[in-house]
Amino acid sequence: MRTLGPLAAALLICASCEHAVVPATLDSKNDTCSFCRMTVSDRRLAAQIVSRGDDPRFFDDLNCLALYLREHRQPIDGRVFVADHRTGDWVLASSAVYTRVPHAATPMGSGLVAHATADSRAADLSVKGGEPVAAVNVLGAPAETRSR
Repeated sequence: MRTLGPLAAALLICASCEHAVVPATLDSKNDTCSFCRMTVSDRRLAAQIVSRGDDPRFFDDLNCLALYLREHRQPIDGRVFVADHRTGDWVLASSAVYTRVPHAATPMGSGLVAHATADSRAADLSVKGGEPVAAVNVLGAPAETRSR
């Protein structure tokens, strides 16, 4: 009977992982931006919103994501992911660090790029001379602080 405790806990953990909201795979030849409708061709500049039961919403530029977030409420289980500009890995947008790089060639000209951490940003020589941008200036206020 003692072995059922750890086994039951493991099964619960596995069951909850099955329903976790994780980044979708970007098809850079066919997926289009949910805001401007351009093809999302550079994963290192992309973002996405994912929720259970909905198709992922991709964005080709962080400014497209920002404009979309200002106009639309997100599902309760929705998660926003951005690509680390240096590695291309998906990271939660709320924990990413942002930089405006005037010389960066971004799809909509925003110059905004994201990184998983400040260390990743420091290792990305292409953003040298960029200006840090607060996440709230990209993502807006958290949903729970917006007036209904």
